[in-house]
Amino acid sequence: MAGKFVSYLRVSTDRQGRSGLGLEAQRTAVSDYLAGRTLIAEVVEVESGKRADRPKLTEALALCRAHRATLIIAKLDRLARNVAFVSNLMESGVEFTAVDFPQANRLTIHILAAVAEHEAGMISARTKAALAAAKARGVKLGGFRGRAGTPAECAIARAERTKQADAQARALAPILARLDPGGTLPLRQLARDLASEDVPTPSGHGTWTAGAVSRVRKRLAAGP
Repeated sequence: MAGKFVSYLRVSTDRQGRSGLGLEAQRTAVSDYLAGRTLIAEVVEVESGKRADRPKLTEALALCRAHRATLIIAKLDRLARNVAFVSNLMESGVEFTAVDFPQANRLTIHILAAVAEHEAGMISARTKAALAAAKARGVKLGGFRGRAGTPAECAIARAERTKQADAQARALAPILARLDPGGTLPLRQLARDLASEDVPTPSGHGTWTAGAVSRVRKRLAAGP
């Protein structure tokens, strides 16, 4: 098992978070399992089991996407039954492993594939509805046959590319905020800092440049 990892530790109450009850056991389990492999960050969530939102999980997944890292958790039993955890993990596209049940990687792929299939069906239905509406307005439609796409097809492709770029920019936001909390660093310096921390570029290829940093900042400034 190689690569980089971000650990996600969770306790259910604020009292457990302050006392470390359960937390140290999770941390030890993760450390023993990694056995010296690269741990990018540790993220701790103190949440009631009744809450659906998991802000620290969102942070951990963003770090995983930014660093092309794997999310590692100590115990799967509680999280696997948590709808927020499964849905957030599905949407993130982040790989994960569980110390107490490493085979969960294969199991989770099956689970997420089933959910993804359902979502794909919904997207297909929405796309067909949009194309039908365009056709009703008189827009000439046609399938892709090795030619330039129709305006509707191109719009769908552009929207998907924009969605992916926006998601990657949001994943990089916590790192940019840490490296440049005041927003005053020159773009070239920030690019060098990102490269020195081995943070992948949005495309996953090449090296950081001032222009790449600028584009990420513009996306973040534009908002969701």
